[in-house]
Amino acid sequence: MAGAHGGEPLSRWVERFAPLIAAHAAVLDLACGTGRHARLLRRLGHRVTAIDRDAEALAALGSDPGIETVCADLETGSGWPPGARRFAGIVVTNYLHRPLMSRILDALDEGGVLIYETFAAGNERFGRPRNPDFLLCPGELLEVVRGRLRVVAFEEGAVTAPRPAVAQRICAVHDLASAAAIAHPLEG
Repeated sequence: MAGAHGGEPLSRWVERFAPLIAAHAAVLDLACGTGRHARLLRRLGHRVTAIDRDAEALAALGSDPGIETVCADLETGSGWPPGARRFAGIVVTNYLHRPLMSRILDALDEGGVLIYETFAAGNERFGRPRNPDFLLCPGELLEVVRGRLRVVAFEEGAVTAPRPAVAQRICAVHDLASAAAIAHPLEG
Protein backbone atom coordinates (compact mmCIF):
# COMPACT_ATOMS: atom_id res chain seq x y z
CA MET A 1 0.00 0.00 0.00
CA ALA A 2 1.49 3.29 -1.03
CA GLY A 3 1.49 6.55 0.90
CA ALA A 4 -0.74 9.52 0.26
CA HIS A 5 1.82 12.07 -0.87
CA GLY A 6 5.16 12.45 -2.53
CA GLY A 7 6.83 10.11 -4.95
CA GLU A 8 5.07 7.04 -3.60
CA PRO A 9 4.35 4.19 -6.00
CA LEU A 10 0.86 3.55 -7.28
CA SER A 11 -1.36 1.38 -5.14
CA ARG A 12 -1.50 -2.08 -6.68
CA TRP A 13 -5.11 -2.28 -5.46
CA VAL A 14 -6.05 0.83 -7.41
CA GLU A 15 -4.14 -0.35 -10.48
CA ARG A 16 -5.89 -3.72 -10.31
CA PHE A 17 -9.44 -2.37 -10.14
CA ALA A 18 -9.27 0.95 -12.04
CA PRO A 19 -10.04 -0.85 -15.34
CA LEU A 20 -13.52 -1.68 -13.95
CA ILE A 21 -14.49 2.01 -14.19
CA ALA A 22 -16.54 2.80 -17.31
CA ALA A 23 -14.43 4.17 -20.18
CA HIS A 24 -13.89 7.93 -20.44
CA ALA A 25 -15.91 8.60 -17.31
CA ALA A 26 -15.88 11.24 -14.58
CA VAL A 27 -13.75 9.97 -11.69
CA LEU A 28 -13.00 11.42 -8.26
CA ASP A 29 -9.63 11.01 -6.53
CA LEU A 30 -10.47 11.99 -2.95
CA ALA A 31 -7.66 13.27 -0.68
CA CYS A 32 -5.41 12.80 -3.69
CA GLY A 33 -2.14 14.19 -2.35
CA THR A 34 0.20 14.84 -5.26
CA GLY A 35 -2.16 12.98 -7.57
CA ARG A 36 -0.42 9.70 -8.34
CA HIS A 37 -3.80 8.00 -8.84
CA ALA A 38 -5.32 11.03 -10.59
CA ARG A 39 -2.53 10.70 -13.17
CA LEU A 40 -3.17 6.97 -13.53
CA LEU A 41 -6.90 7.55 -14.03
CA ARG A 42 -6.18 10.27 -16.56
CA ARG A 43 -3.85 7.93 -18.50
CA LEU A 44 -6.76 5.49 -18.59
CA GLY A 45 -8.78 8.19 -20.38
CA HIS A 46 -10.96 9.46 -17.53
CA ARG A 47 -11.95 13.02 -16.66
CA VAL A 48 -10.59 13.36 -13.14
CA THR A 49 -11.54 15.59 -10.24
CA ALA A 50 -8.69 15.58 -7.73
CA ILE A 51 -9.52 16.93 -4.26
CA ASP A 52 -7.03 17.64 -1.49
CA ARG A 53 -6.47 20.34 1.13
CA ASP A 54 -2.82 20.76 0.17
CA ALA A 55 -2.68 23.38 -2.62
CA GLU A 56 1.03 22.73 -3.12
CA ALA A 57 0.43 19.02 -3.66
CA LEU A 58 -2.37 19.79 -6.12
CA ALA A 59 -0.04 22.10 -8.03
CA ALA A 60 2.13 19.06 -8.76
CA LEU A 61 -0.65 17.86 -11.07
CA GLY A 62 0.19 20.65 -13.49
CA SER A 63 -2.24 21.96 -16.06
CA ASP A 64 -3.72 18.86 -17.69
CA PRO A 65 -7.18 19.97 -18.88
CA GLY A 66 -8.48 16.47 -18.10
CA ILE A 67 -7.71 16.89 -14.39
CA GLU A 68 -9.73 19.38 -12.38
CA THR A 69 -8.10 20.20 -9.05
CA VAL A 70 -10.14 21.30 -6.05
CA CYS A 71 -8.43 22.59 -2.93
CA ALA A 72 -10.77 21.76 -0.06
CA ASP A 73 -10.62 20.77 3.57
CA LEU A 74 -12.79 17.66 3.44
CA GLU A 75 -13.06 17.43 7.21
CA THR A 76 -14.75 20.81 7.56
CA GLY A 77 -17.13 20.16 4.66
CA SER A 78 -15.48 22.82 2.54
CA GLY A 79 -15.59 21.73 -1.09
CA TRP A 80 -17.47 18.49 -0.56
CA PRO A 81 -19.58 17.38 -2.15
CA PRO A 82 -18.51 19.06 -5.37
CA GLY A 83 -21.98 20.32 -6.27
CA ALA A 84 -24.50 17.63 -7.10
CA ARG A 85 -21.93 15.81 -9.21
CA ARG A 86 -21.75 12.07 -9.37
CA PHE A 87 -18.86 9.91 -10.48
CA ALA A 88 -18.38 6.62 -12.32
CA GLY A 89 -15.41 5.94 -10.09
CA ILE A 90 -14.20 7.14 -6.71
CA VAL A 91 -10.70 6.35 -5.47
CA VAL A 92 -9.63 6.88 -1.86
CA THR A 93 -6.26 5.77 -0.50
CA ASN A 94 -4.71 6.29 2.92
CA TYR A 95 -7.48 8.59 4.10
CA LEU A 96 -10.30 8.13 6.59
CA HIS A 97 -12.88 10.66 7.76
CA ARG A 98 -15.93 8.63 8.76
CA PRO A 99 -18.46 11.47 8.40
CA LEU A 100 -17.74 11.49 4.65
CA MET A 101 -18.46 7.80 4.06
CA SER A 102 -22.15 8.15 3.27
CA ARG A 103 -21.52 11.18 1.04
CA ILE A 104 -18.85 9.24 -0.86
CA LEU A 105 -21.34 6.47 -1.59
CA ASP A 106 -24.03 9.01 -2.52
CA ALA A 107 -21.69 10.53 -5.13
CA LEU A 108 -21.26 7.20 -6.93
CA ASP A 109 -23.24 6.78 -10.17
CA GLU A 110 -25.26 3.64 -10.81
CA GLY A 111 -22.68 1.15 -12.06
CA GLY A 112 -19.93 3.27 -10.48
CA VAL A 113 -16.88 1.71 -8.86
CA LEU A 114 -15.54 2.52 -5.39
CA ILE A 115 -11.88 1.68 -4.84
CA TYR A 116 -10.92 2.34 -1.22
CA GLU A 117 -7.76 1.40 0.63
CA THR A 118 -6.59 2.70 3.99
CA PHE A 119 -5.07 1.80 7.32
CA ALA A 120 -6.82 -0.48 9.80
CA ALA A 121 -6.67 -1.39 13.47
CA GLY A 122 -3.33 -3.02 14.20
CA ASN A 123 -1.39 -0.50 12.14
CA GLU A 124 -0.33 1.26 15.34
CA ARG A 125 2.43 -1.33 15.80
CA PHE A 126 3.99 -0.24 12.49
CA GLY A 127 3.79 3.53 12.93
CA ARG A 128 1.41 6.23 11.78
CA PRO A 129 -1.46 6.50 11.92
CA ARG A 130 -1.84 5.21 15.47
CA ASN A 131 -4.95 7.12 16.49
CA PRO A 132 -8.02 4.81 16.32
CA ASP A 133 -9.98 7.69 14.76
CA PHE A 134 -7.85 7.16 11.64
CA LEU A 135 -7.84 3.34 11.65
CA LEU A 136 -10.67 1.21 10.30
CA CYS A 137 -12.25 -1.27 12.68
CA PRO A 138 -12.32 -4.93 11.61
CA GLY A 139 -14.66 -5.33 8.64
CA GLU A 140 -15.63 -1.65 8.69
CA LEU A 141 -15.46 -1.08 4.92
CA LEU A 142 -17.72 -4.09 4.40
CA GLU A 143 -20.23 -2.61 6.82
CA VAL A 144 -20.09 0.80 5.15
CA VAL A 145 -21.09 -0.62 1.75
CA ARG A 146 -23.52 -3.31 3.01
CA GLY A 147 -26.89 -2.93 1.30
CA ARG A 148 -25.60 -0.13 -0.93
CA LEU A 149 -22.86 -1.60 -3.11
CA ARG A 150 -21.89 -5.02 -4.48
CA VAL A 151 -18.48 -6.09 -3.21
CA VAL A 152 -16.11 -7.18 -5.96
CA ALA A 153 -13.11 -7.72 -3.68
CA PHE A 154 -12.15 -7.12 -0.05
CA GLU A 155 -8.93 -7.65 1.85
CA GLU A 156 -7.99 -6.97 5.43
CA GLY A 157 -4.73 -7.61 7.20
CA ALA A 158 -0.99 -7.07 7.20
CA VAL A 159 0.75 -5.90 4.04
CA THR A 160 4.48 -5.65 3.43
CA ALA A 161 4.86 -3.36 0.42
CA PRO A 162 5.82 -0.66 -0.01
CA ARG A 163 6.18 -0.76 3.79
CA PRO A 164 4.69 -2.88 6.56
CA ALA A 165 1.17 -1.81 7.55
CA VAL A 166 -2.27 -3.15 8.42
CA ALA A 167 -4.88 -2.20 5.84
CA GLN A 168 -8.39 -2.73 4.55
CA ARG A 169 -9.13 -2.61 0.85
CA ILE A 170 -12.41 -2.79 -0.96
CA CYS A 171 -13.60 -2.58 -4.51
CA ALA A 172 -17.36 -2.32 -4.77
CA VAL A 173 -19.88 -1.44 -7.47
CA HIS A 174 -23.07 0.57 -7.17
CA ASP A 175 -25.25 -2.23 -8.50
CA LEU A 176 -28.02 -2.92 -6.01
CA ALA A 177 -29.84 -5.45 -8.20
CA SER A 178 -26.75 -7.66 -8.16
CA ALA A 179 -26.13 -6.95 -4.49
CA ALA A 180 -29.66 -8.12 -3.64
CA ALA A 181 -29.15 -11.30 -5.67
CA ILE A 182 -25.90 -12.02 -3.84
CA ALA A 183 -27.50 -11.36 -0.45
CA HIS A 184 -30.45 -13.65 -1.27
CA PRO A 185 -29.21 -16.37 -3.64
CA LEU A 186 -31.68 -18.58 -5.40
CA GLU A 187 -32.38 -21.82 -3.66
CA GLY A 188 -32.19 -25.00 -5.57
